[in-house]
This record gives sequence, C-alpha cells and structure tokens, in this order.
Amino acid sequence: MDDTIAAIATAMGPGGLAVVRVSGAESLRVADAVFRGSAPLARALGHTLHHGWAVATRDPGGAGETRLDEVVAAVFLGPRSYTGEDTVEFSCHGGELPARRVLGALRAAGARLAGPGEFTLRAYLHGRLDLAQAEAVADLVHAETESASDLALAQLSGTLSRRIASLEDRLADSAAEVEARVDFAEDVGGIETPAHVRDEIRDVSDELTRLLAGAPWARAVREGVRVPLVGRPNAGKSSLFNALLGEDRAIVTDEPGTTRDRVSERLEISGVAVTLSDTAGVHTAASEVEALGVERALATLDGAAVVLWVVDGAAPFTPPDQALAAKLTGRRVLAVLAKSDLPAVATAESLAWGAGARPARVVRVSATTGAGLDVLREALASLLGADQAGGLAGAVANPRHADSLEHARAALVRAAGAAAQSLPGEIVALELRDALAALGEVTGRNVSEDLLERIFARFCIGK
Repeated sequence: MDDTIAAIATAMGPGGLAVVRVSGAESLRVADAVFRGSAPLARALGHTLHHGWAVATRDPGGAGETRLDEVVAAVFLGPRSYTGEDTVEFSCHGGELPARRVLGALRAAGARLAGPGEFTLRAYLHGRLDLAQAEAVADLVHAETESASDLALAQLSGTLSRRIASLEDRLADSAAEVEARVDFAEDVGGIETPAHVRDEIRDVSDELTRLLAGAPWARAVREGVRVPLVGRPNAGKSSLFNALLGEDRAIVTDEPGTTRDRVSERLEISGVAVTLSDTAGVHTAASEVEALGVERALATLDGAAVVLWVVDGAAPFTPPDQALAAKLTGRRVLAVLAKSDLPAVATAESLAWGAGARPARVVRVSATTGAGLDVLREALASLLGADQAGGLAGAVANPRHADSLEHARAALVRAAGAAAQSLPGEIVALELRDALAALGEVTGRNVSEDLLERIFARFCIGK
C-alpha cells in the first residue's frame, strides 16, 4: 500500500463542514497540486492548519485554474497521523458539491479513491492500531446508544487488547517452558508438565471463561437485539407494547385481533437498543389476512434474543395457550402475566409446556397502571446477560473475538487434560500454540488477508 488514497470522510448532504482526506507517500504533493495558500503544504510542520483555496487546473497542460472552494488544510506527518502516513485533511463548506469537487481534483492530481475502511486498514498495517482497536472504530461509528459508544471507546483505547496481550505473554512463557523441557529432558529431569505450568494453564483458562461470560451482554449492547411480543388475541400485547414505549404506537381496542401485522419500534433498555415488535395474536385464523398475520408473528421468533410471551393474567390458561407455549420450546422466553390490575386467574405455575419446561422468568405487569414495568425491564436485561457482565471495559462484544477466545479456551482445556495425564510435553505445547494462535486472531498478530478484507468491508469509505 504505497500509493496515495483520497475520500470524503464526512456524511454527504447539507452541513456546516465536509472533510476530504488524502493519505499516502505522495499525499503532500497531491495536496499541493490542489491547494493555494500562503505557502506550500510540503514545507508545513505536522499538526498545523493552513487557510487557502482548493483549485482545479483547466486543462492537462496546467494553464489556468478554477477555484473550487475556500478550505482549511490540516497537515499530519507520518508516523504521527491516523494512518501512520503523511496525511492532509481539507475542511470544505458543507454539502455534496464542494467536497466532490475537491475530491475530483485530488484524484486528477494522482490520488486513488480509497476503498471501504482503507484509512483504518493502513492504520492497522502501520501499527497505529491493532485489529481489535480497528474494529472498534467501525463499532463507534455505528453505535446507537451511549453504552454501545462507551463499549467501542473502551476497545479503541486498547482495554481488551491489553487483557489479551497479558494472556498471550503468560501462555507464551508456559509454552516455551514446556518446549524447553522436551528439548532438554535429561537436564531437567523429564518431559512432564510441571505443576506451576499446569496452574498457569488453568488460570488463563479461567480468565477466558470470565471474559466469555460477559460476551452475550456486550454483544447485545454492541448490536442491539430483537424482542417480539407474542400471545393469543386480546392477551394485552399491544397495551404492553405501548406502555413500554411510553406512547400509543399500536392500536388498542377491546375487540380481539386488532393487530394484523407486525409493528416495530426501537427503545433502549439498560443501554441496549431493543427493537420491540407487537405481533398479531396467535390463534386459528378465520381468514387469509389473519392467517398471514399469525404466520408473520411466528416468524418473529426466529433470531429473537428473548421472546416476551404475553398471557392474559385475568383469564384461565387454556389449551390454545398451551399450543402456543409448545411453539416456544427451545427459545429464551420471558412470560408476562398481563392485566395485573384485575383479579389474578392465571398463575406462574400454569405456564409450562413440554416435559415440565417453563419460561426463564415470569413477571406480572399492568399496562394500565404501569405496575411491574420496571421489573419487566430488569428481567429482560438479566436474560440478555446483564447479570453475567463484569462491566463494559475490556468486554468481548464482537462475535469474531468470542469465537477466537472460545477456540483458545478449548485448546487450553485439552492442554490441561494432557498435562494432568502426564502425556508427552509435545502434546501440551501443541495445544498451547493453538491457543496462542487463536488469541492472536483477536488483535491481528495471526490473521489472514481474506479475514482483513471481510473485516474492513463493513467500514464506510473515508474511514
């Protein structure tokens, strides 16, 4: 990557400013071909600002110039720049046209249009960020809640990377000792794994277990979750939906079957962006429209983090309720006994299906009075993993990271088993090296070009 790239780094559309970024070995020359100020940018110090005009030449021979916009050029000299290369950022007036014209002039001067995430990719390749930190940049851009932003900032600051690096150092020392005992068995008295190395393997494995315990909650914070409300007609789904949102979003009447299609809205619960969906009542449909509504209601179960199963708490638990319960088998279910302001009829004990299977939690709620809504929110957060989270700093939110850490932990379990059975040190060392390779995938010490392409493909152009 020794060529020079350029891209618009801000969102398109009307605004106060737009930023066009150029980076690479020839970035100062390319920028000077476009910039007219009091002095050439090539002679500027790093981390300085320069006022001037962006221009375009009128013909290939360079005769005559056209002013494109009044700009401020920020000069960053490598390696003390975002990419680790010489970089210039032009702040133009907002709107699409000024930035596009400046970008066109930079490309005409020799810069190539950057690909998605290519500036951050160069920061990784030049050692300015490790891979986990680079991924945090995209997470920060896409964060929808303050908690998601805090999580991304913690990862960008290197909190997770430092925890992983510490584990790598400890495993590398253990692997080196095991391998040394294999190479010099006669000098050290055998090839068995010593007790202190076995203890270290166990300790690192336990640390990975603790890291992974908080992963479901951190992932929910990072990505948001889908939570559908399902139940029989007139169970109170739409009233509960409106109560949780704090507004009358879904139509509520005493007539059963008011909701025919899915109605979705986003809300925040304990820092997690939750897409809540009110669905049609599940029953034996009398028309094609009702049947489609029921079909769509059941389709929302697939991929849902938690299902809110709404049951009329003021009515008996019936065979149709039992039939719906059977469809929830194998899913994470939070049962809501609605209408708690009325005399209770259905009980938590009645909400069972299959071979004694029950919802993960049961909460009584009144959408009319608001009673139980806070308990419901707390129960939902708990089922999403809040109880297992040890805080967002250093948390494992990225599924790729979780998979690699799980791979590392499995290798350590095998290493511990081999050591406990006094198997040859070569076997233990092999498993330790496998664990190290998996940890290296998180920070980018051990990563393929194909994986890099897939990771940075989700970035926007200009970042």
